Amino acid sequence: MWNQPPFRKTDVESGSTPLYPMMVESPQLRWAFIRKIYSIITIQLLATIAVAATVVYVRPISTFFATTGAGLALYILLIITPFIMLFPLYYYYQKHPVNLILLGIFTISFAFAIGLTCAYTSGKAILEAAILTAVVVVSLTLYTFWAARRGYDFNFLGPFLFGALIVLLFFGLIQAFFPLGRTSMMIYGCVASIIFCGYIVFDTDNLIKRYSYDEYIWASIALYLDIINLFLSLLQIFRAAEN
Repeated sequence: MWNQPPFRKTDVESGSTPLYPMMVESPQLRWAFIRKIYSIITIQLLATIAVAATVVYVRPISTFFATTGAGLALYILLIITPFIMLFPLYYYYQKHPVNLILLGIFTISFAFAIGLTCAYTSGKAILEAAILTAVVVVSLTLYTFWAARRGYDFNFLGPFLFGALIVLLFFGLIQAFFPLGRTSMMIYGCVASIIFCGYIVFDTDNLIKRYSYDEYIWASIALYLDIINLFLSLLQIFRAAEN
């Protein structure tokens, strides 16, 4: 166990101080793991931005998906591909470089779906959602690291967030078949934003304390989905406000 006098001032990223009380593993190894996860997520987000921007600004792409039967079928395939990729990722998440190839397919297919979502949204709404997402993610990440060092634990959020997510999914299905109007869309976006803010805290806390070193693929996917879903929820709010 790493014990340190409370009065000694140290750099929290020096790797020599524990990330949270009662930490028994090497802080250097955990910090290296955390940097690895955020490096992967950064690459995922950059790839997502590049692909989504291409779909948005190259109009023939979005037109093909929106006006042709083949485009619609391909759009549906792109939506379900990330979920399909989870199955091989479950079996090969420790096998390098297969795990990274599968993660790349997962990310690119997700990015196409996001690009098509943004293709018919105003640039103002996209920019507002992107800026607010960045601010919230950075703030919640810093807060979770700060809270972890002071002994707070957010593992109790798991069951509540899962239950809220189930309600959110079924509410989304109801919206798909029985549209409830702009107000309900804004409410849906606000509730979804709160849920995924909770997931960012929950998954960041798991990253600090619980993920093992060979689970970097799952840790990256979890935080990536949290960030993307938060962005999409905020985008829905701003888009509904413009209508």
